[in-house]
Amino acid sequence: MNPTVVLIHGAYADSSSWNDVIDPLARDGHRVIAWANPLRSIAADAAGLSDLVRSIAGPIVLAGHSYGGAVMTNVEAGAGDVSALVYVAGFALEAGESPAGAASLAPGSTLASTLERVPLADGGADTYITPAKFHRQFAADLPAPQSALMAATQRPVTEAALSEPSGERPLWRSVPSWFIFGELDHNIPAGAHHIMAERAGAKRTVEIPGASHVVGVSHPDQTVQLIREAASAHAAARTW
Repeated sequence: MNPTVVLIHGAYADSSSWNDVIDPLARDGHRVIAWANPLRSIAADAAGLSDLVRSIAGPIVLAGHSYGGAVMTNVEAGAGDVSALVYVAGFALEAGESPAGAASLAPGSTLASTLERVPLADGGADTYITPAKFHRQFAADLPAPQSALMAATQRPVTEAALSEPSGERPLWRSVPSWFIFGELDHNIPAGAHHIMAERAGAKRTVEIPGASHVVGVSHPDQTVQLIREAASAHAAARTW
């Protein structure tokens, strides 16, 4: 049985960020779900993703971009047959670590200086990337018109979610992981990605020269290939 592939978008994006990844995987015979990540809090978002995972029969590959990686890291162990994790410029958080903390594992993140806040009635705040700064910060390797469309349709993440500590049982401790990210990621520096991949015992780590934070959009072929590898590793393991 081909694994179901669940794609989890990150902050300042939406499910359409997976558009060029979905079709090739579907043609391979995978059921593909581009899950709508609420971007409210790691714990609450992970609970929702765990509910989805629990409802899926058969093996599952989770692929998370950016904050989506933090959410899939916190999926409840045993919620479903999760056989592989693919971090697409994603946060593979350690227990108690926040996305902001992980982005600071190596120097180079310039995200904080590009954010604007929208106060919420509950006393918190949503954060957006200022549209004029979106292209350089988030998607510098995409054409400017495409980046402008993404800036206009970006979905906010709460300020609290970016500083929220991850749970005590990172899923990558029990599920094999693969990593792909860009050399010129200005949200999560490449050095931080390498640290997270190494401590997770990544099966493969791919750094794309010149790529931005949206490596799954700018380099969908390499992203699809890594997801295929993760899915195939599951199939090979099941033949033993």
